[in-house]
Amino acid sequence: MSEDKIRVVPDIELGSTPAEPDAVREGRRVDEKSSQDITNKYAKYAGGVPDGGFKAWSVIVGSMLATFCTLGYVNSSWGIFQEYYERVLLSNKSPSTIAWIGSVQVAFIFIPGLATGRLFDLGHFKIPYFVASCGLIACTFLTAECKQYWQFFLVQGLFTGLFSGIIYTQAISLVSHWFLKKKGMALGFVSIGSSLGGILFPIAGQNLIPLVGFKWTVRVFGFMMLISLGITNLTIDRRLPPVNVKGGLLNLPAFRNRAYTVYCLSGITCCLGLYTMLTYLPVSATAVGMSSDFSFYLVAISNAASGFGRLSAGFLADRIGPLNAMIPFTGLAGIITFAWPYASSRGALIGVSVLYGITSGTYVSLLVAPAMAMGGVGDVGRRVGMFLTIAALGTLVGTPISGAINARTGGFKDPGFYAGGIVIFSVLLLCVVRYLQLGRLYGKC
Repeated sequence: MSEDKIRVVPDIELGSTPAEPDAVREGRRVDEKSSQDITNKYAKYAGGVPDGGFKAWSVIVGSMLATFCTLGYVNSSWGIFQEYYERVLLSNKSPSTIAWIGSVQVAFIFIPGLATGRLFDLGHFKIPYFVASCGLIACTFLTAECKQYWQFFLVQGLFTGLFSGIIYTQAISLVSHWFLKKKGMALGFVSIGSSLGGILFPIAGQNLIPLVGFKWTVRVFGFMMLISLGITNLTIDRRLPPVNVKGGLLNLPAFRNRAYTVYCLSGITCCLGLYTMLTYLPVSATAVGMSSDFSFYLVAISNAASGFGRLSAGFLADRIGPLNAMIPFTGLAGIITFAWPYASSRGALIGVSVLYGITSGTYVSLLVAPAMAMGGVGDVGRRVGMFLTIAALGTLVGTPISGAINARTGGFKDPGFYAGGIVIFSVLLLCVVRYLQLGRLYGKC
């Protein structure tokens, strides 16, 4: 008896039913239509990077307002909350314990970057951005109703930071879609939003708390965010179509680039010390006999100077490279942190506030620029997101460590030495990054 011959169809799994020709053709038409829809949507932006124009600058304005409501409120203005909580609302808690609220806020600006950066590359942008905007506004109004430490920790620390992080990562990732040769300048303009927030929120808080109380002051902050984030959601947009780069949530091959790996380590170390002075500046001023009114304004003064530093750093980075701009200014920020505890007069405190604002603003302004340059634009969201998530480890524990040192020693000299030393160490790592990136000691990088 002869055996039946079985014809094997290639590329069809055993046990599966081959697709009917009509179904195949229908699926192909759907795929082609979807692909054509994406092509048509982004066709008007096809070509080279604009590096300017109304649409590109409107995106920058929207991103600037995003940093105004995120880093400007969460990070640059935390000093006024730290001082007020220590003095009034949470006077039974230690400075280190209160500092955990601020450090969690700042850390969660960076931690979601891993997920939001990946979503950005895949094209999931507008809806997460809108939801996070609504969440941040809601948390700001809820902060006004908090009375106990755990309430402040959850609402102002955890959720405010989380929603801010979703907004911030996507806002800065957009810059690489619209700018290339002028990327440093564009990042400088975007980061000015943080400085504006660091000026307006402390000044508003200083003047409104005596008039209307803490609750209505924070509610006014909420209305400021409502207007700013409303404009942001109308103006931001991506230029390039989504790209599904291989690797999923993590791009582990990126760490084969030694420059990127060392840059991530430098982000952790710098964030361990960079925010110590700005957080404890009002408290240290009060400790040497300055009035609380004057102490509040030191944060605003530092952030005003930071705006100048950030914008100048953007122009400088376009000419000599972001790392070449970051290294000397961040080194100066570390030296000023060493000097800060010895400032005991009004003039000295204003001087260190201005100088620290200018120098630290350079680092904050160009923070993501080297990570952007270490790969293609299609994967920029995930690459920047990974860096920010890693750097968040430093922001999470940096200021509480400084607060614990302050509580143990009773002064600010030891916290200043700790923070300044770790910032200087991060500068040495930045020098290593530049060498690995260039392969030589000098050059634009």
